[in-house]
Amino acid sequence: MTVEHAPRVSIAASREGLGRAAATEAAGRLRKAIATTGRARVMLAAAPSQTETLAALAVAPDLDWSHVEAFHMDEYVGLNADAPQAFRNWLRRSFLDKVPQATFHSMDPGDAPDTAARAYAELMGDEPFDLVLFGLGVNGHLAFNDPPADFEDPLSVKLVALDETSRRQQVDEGNFPGMDDVPTHAITVTIPRLLNADTLIGSVPGAVKRQAVHDTLTQPIGPDHPGTALRTHADVQLYLDVLADPKV
Repeated sequence: MTVEHAPRVSIAASREGLGRAAATEAAGRLRKAIATTGRARVMLAAAPSQTETLAALAVAPDLDWSHVEAFHMDEYVGLNADAPQAFRNWLRRSFLDKVPQATFHSMDPGDAPDTAARAYAELMGDEPFDLVLFGLGVNGHLAFNDPPADFEDPLSVKLVALDETSRRQQVDEGNFPGMDDVPTHAITVTIPRLLNADTLIGSVPGAVKRQAVHDTLTQPIGPDHPGTALRTHADVQLYLDVLADPKV
């Protein structure tokens, strides 16, 4: 039987305030892991919703990035290696270039995404992440686990077809000029592997995410609302701005 946990929810007055609060919590978790084991493993989401959190995290005091190993959740299939929309490139520009001491393991689907997915799964191994920094899609997806999502997926990383809502979100956020430009497939870390972590911290700003937040917190736990999987984990902190507050 699934044991349900209520994510802790914090609401900031602005995206910048959300980012500072989430980064303060994240930095504390990373420091604790380094103090305990000598290193920290973090899983990163790559999306505009993470911009303020990652900017604040990059300048967090007293955090030795040379002891941090970073992974990321997903990557498009079919983009050129230097495409600015590639999530690994976005993460480098937005965050990793500011903390060059960290070790970053990037996904590269190349011409054989199934093979790349298996290689990334092997690289991650089975060890829990100390920290996962996540966002929520407009359709409630975690990474690119669109509904209906597999909460019992035996794989750690897999090739997926992107649903129309996820692709439309990429256009609406200004990442691509039109739907025809958005890749139709990606490789993604699966929900069970994302939840194999000590702590998960979500940054979810904007009115466009309000329904996804509401569904994540209130809908029955199940594949039609991927975010509800978060309620099966005992240590989830959700940071919102006032626009994303489902009580507004």
